[in-house]
Amino acid sequence: MPKQALHYTREKDKVRCLLCPRHCLLAEGEEGLCGVRRAAGGELVTENYALCAALHWDPVEKKPLYHFYPGRQILSLGTYGCNLCCSFCQNWTLARGKPSAGGEMLTPQQVLAMLQREGSPAEVLGVAYTYNEPVVWYEFVYDTARLLHEHGYRNVLVTNGFISRAALRELLPYIDALNIDVKGFSDSFYRKYCHGMRRPVLETVELAASSAHVEVTCLLIPTLNDSPTELELFTSWLAGVNPNLPLHFSRYFPQYKMELPPTPLETLQAARDIALQKLRYVYLGNVDLPGASDTRCPQCGALLIARRYYQVRILRLAGSRCLDCGARINIVGA
Repeated sequence: MPKQALHYTREKDKVRCLLCPRHCLLAEGEEGLCGVRRAAGGELVTENYALCAALHWDPVEKKPLYHFYPGRQILSLGTYGCNLCCSFCQNWTLARGKPSAGGEMLTPQQVLAMLQREGSPAEVLGVAYTYNEPVVWYEFVYDTARLLHEHGYRNVLVTNGFISRAALRELLPYIDALNIDVKGFSDSFYRKYCHGMRRPVLETVELAASSAHVEVTCLLIPTLNDSPTELELFTSWLAGVNPNLPLHFSRYFPQYKMELPPTPLETLQAARDIALQKLRYVYLGNVDLPGASDTRCPQCGALLIARRYYQVRILRLAGSRCLDCGARINIVGA
């Protein structure tokens, strides 16, 4: 059932959505590029509120979050819609799907009850809003995150970061961690392959990192966003935000509208080498390479956490400190 949306204005006989930087101006009956926000009766309505298209218990490492309660499970929820249109989308059936495709109605109160049946906040981590783009599920995410926050559970946003600063500021007090997908580090890449803009995503990383735990992901696509020059610019910028922010380079595989071959392993390893010149924690995803998912102390090199296929062993870590040299590690809930 449609619900009145947040973050929009009326302009004569149209409505302008202000949720993301796209600022879609919609006449009666028109919907935004996201596919789930529509002008109706002189208002902006969201058509996916409480519509859950995917629900699973996942390892938190799958988000991926490697420095946030390692080894714990988290309830993952998703719906339909996305405010970018990436030709290489890995979850295109949900991102470009429509609410009419079906799903389960799930209220914020039902999400809370689901967590409470599993245990207290000390036993159950909370919820990750993921699979599609949670920004376009904003009203449901906001209501649910605020309710869970009041009861001590954690909220995680797995997002493309394409959100207005006003909407992000309103949501951040209830968000504990984010994995933000920086698609590439050129404006032309965002325009051509994502139908979006780069600068708002970088601003999301900068703003979110000031109040929540943040990790960043970049899907490396051969010849499109993997040049050494671009990677050096990218990792220099991220180090300027905070060199302790974990960075995940993920291996691309052909998907949706893109048919380039998978990312060579040598490209991933070279990207990690470049990033480690500026950043303290760099990981490789969608690939099984020895040590690529392990966390080492950036000061003494001790193996702190060993990971393989979401199996996690905490070895030389006491809280947020290395047991060998005492260095403080940017990690939450270890």
